[in-house]
Amino acid sequence: MKNSHQLYRDRRSSLLQKMRAQTGGGLALVPTAPEALRNRDSHYPYRHDSYSYYLSGFAEPEAVIALVARDGGDQQLLFCRDKNEEREIWDGFRYGPDAAREIFGFDAAHPIAALATMLPDLASDQPALYTPLGLFPTWDRMIADLLNEVRGRARTGVSAPEEIVDVRQPVDAMRLVKDAHETALMRRAAAISAGAHRRTMQRTRPGWYEYQVEAELAHEFLHHGAQAVAYPSIVAGGPNACVLHYRSNDRLLQDGELLLIDAGCEFGSYASDITRTFPVNGRFTGPQREVYELVLATQQACIDAVKPGADFHDYHKVAERVLAQGYIDLGLLDASLDEALESGSYKQFYMHRAGHWLGLDVHDAGLYQVKGTSQKLVPGMVLTVEPGTYIRPADNVPERFWNIGVRIEDDILVTADGTENLTAATPKGVADVEAACGR
Repeated sequence: MKNSHQLYRDRRSSLLQKMRAQTGGGLALVPTAPEALRNRDSHYPYRHDSYSYYLSGFAEPEAVIALVARDGGDQQLLFCRDKNEEREIWDGFRYGPDAAREIFGFDAAHPIAALATMLPDLASDQPALYTPLGLFPTWDRMIADLLNEVRGRARTGVSAPEEIVDVRQPVDAMRLVKDAHETALMRRAAAISAGAHRRTMQRTRPGWYEYQVEAELAHEFLHHGAQAVAYPSIVAGGPNACVLHYRSNDRLLQDGELLLIDAGCEFGSYASDITRTFPVNGRFTGPQREVYELVLATQQACIDAVKPGADFHDYHKVAERVLAQGYIDLGLLDASLDEALESGSYKQFYMHRAGHWLGLDVHDAGLYQVKGTSQKLVPGMVLTVEPGTYIRPADNVPERFWNIGVRIEDDILVTADGTENLTAATPKGVADVEAACGR
């Protein structure tokens, strides 16, 4: 495996090559995320921008990557905060330009304060400017000021970039296929999250609050070195399991109901995303088990459909067919399979897609279809497989199924031979789940 210095430098070189091929060269400017106030003078925990981090590995705020593709040689530049011993006493370590240049493999690094004065020269006589558009309002204003500054030099014979390209478009294609470094981090994130889900199965009891279960997840994440969740954890008991993006996590868990947990940690800036559903008292009731086994069979059929060369959308179509037939068999739908699929009546119980890309972001970068055609799966892609069933009380629903919500989600790496389930260590068979609950 390459060292991180060369890994990130190679990614930047690949982007420079794409710029030459697309527009004959240009200037790419990629900022990291600004710090955000939570309230008064307290900040949210800082999280860098994923695009900036993908190209640099540099996690500090107030940083901009500048990549110059022009005749005479490419340049890879970083603008970052100066060393400042006084601020480091308050806020912690800073690399500073000199160390950042050497450690992260840039040709040169400059203080962030020099950005405004150096950018007009870097942008002059460039055919294109590559930068994220509409990502950060302050950045958009700075780019507008930069272009106006360069255009104002027209009488000196300088030209401004004629084409503005959203740099995320070429980087998205790069991020879609993970390298060995990325998959190693994702395996670690998956392993930590799998342990957290096992912990909740073992410890949860009737009479706990959802937030107490969330605390068990947080304990396992932090204990194993994951400093952040990949997304706010969903801990949804009973009827809350039928709310797709439930966030309150404050309900008292009752004996005899299910608990749906959708939670994953972020490790080394890479996300994991696992959903498991289990009985609060450790034993499925008859109707709960019927629905659970349907979702489990659906998920396995979906995973079987994920393979190199398949269309991304194929496994969602599998989920629709298997679930719709299952609803007919359970007496939830009174229709033939073709009628249920054509009318969409199955969407009363299943209303979301079967998965998404996974990587630096939990809903990661990358197109799902290109020019109207589904993206083809290739080795190195990582996606989630997460069919579900959500049965709310309704006149056309037998009461024994009311408030049963089940989702089962794993993280799947596409390989040359098929797939690798990164989260397979998380119990999900009925017997395995009941055993893990350890009642």
